Amino acid sequence: MRSPSSAALPLASALQNQDVVFQHAFAILAEGIEQRAFPGASVAITSHGALVAHKGFGHYTYEKKARAVDAESIFDIASLTKVVATTPMAMLLHERGVLDLDSFVIGTLPEFAVADDRRDQVTFRMLLAHSSGLPAWVPLYKKATNRANMLQAAAEVPFAADPGSLAKYSDVGFILLGEALEQLSGSPLDSFCGLDVFKRLEMDSTRFKPEKKLKGQIVPTSNGQEIRNRVIQGEVHDENAFMMGGVAGHAGVFSTTVDLAKFAHCLLRGGLPLIKPETVELFTRRQESPAGTSRALGWDTPSKPSQSGQYFYPGSYGHLGYTGTSLWIDPERELSVTLLTNRTWPDSKNQAIKELRPRFHDAVIEAIDGK
Repeated sequence: MRSPSSAALPLASALQNQDVVFQHAFAILAEGIEQRAFPGASVAITSHGALVAHKGFGHYTYEKKARAVDAESIFDIASLTKVVATTPMAMLLHERGVLDLDSFVIGTLPEFAVADDRRDQVTFRMLLAHSSGLPAWVPLYKKATNRANMLQAAAEVPFAADPGSLAKYSDVGFILLGEALEQLSGSPLDSFCGLDVFKRLEMDSTRFKPEKKLKGQIVPTSNGQEIRNRVIQGEVHDENAFMMGGVAGHAGVFSTTVDLAKFAHCLLRGGLPLIKPETVELFTRRQESPAGTSRALGWDTPSKPSQSGQYFYPGSYGHLGYTGTSLWIDPERELSVTLLTNRTWPDSKNQAIKELRPRFHDAVIEAIDGK
């Protein structure tokens, strides 16, 4: 039996008025489906410790007989993996004295020290803050055929900028971060997060590599890709993560809106029962350098313009996922907004969510604030 200090704090349910309170926000999602910004969506909103909205919209695909998305549908959350799995693992290892944020990555990953002396300068803080100088994305899967090859290829990717000189979002950096955290903890990323994060927060539908029996509950992300000529459903959408076996620091987690609401609830309650309040504050505070960065450690913060819209307070933090997912948390309002879609269906060409998502967030906060 769990001790009271280790049990997840309950998230109260207050859904009785959601269709009235969030009428405008829900209408925006319905509009997005009508305009084919995405075939389906699920939303969860928490306010002051209660789940005040939890609802599914649309269908798995645009076909008339496609399964309807409901509030329990499972989505590939793509780069939300960075803040729901990899960053919490870094937070826990930091608390345990295993991870020194300002230590050099080559001390843990000696294979990173190739060809360029600047690699000696890269710290874990830089990887978390996306200031390592590594590029945003590289199709490593084109020249690697297994996890070991992928990691070696990631370690050898040339810099796009000097370490610490600017903030440049980098999947490559988080691939390396995930591997380094595995080395430091002695535990695979999926095992560590499964036991020390997801299970402790009772995120029962959250996992890397979902079992085949769950496939029907998982919303598909793509109707074929460059390396997979099939419907992508129940397997990670990201090609680099796929080539790594579905477990990577930058992508690979599948989850539901209510599970992510539980995760946000934990952070809004100062990290209990998972981590200490000072650790939450450290990782979610915007970094002071490089100049002009909007990045915290793992997380992003509102900028102008922002996919979070115009109303989230400066102390807020959040993240996006390529498949059309997002999570934004506003500690001052004690608010979290999780939006999961499959905007990549049938392919990734449609960018309409970029216009719709800020309007959705604005409508949510207008409803919360009574504007």
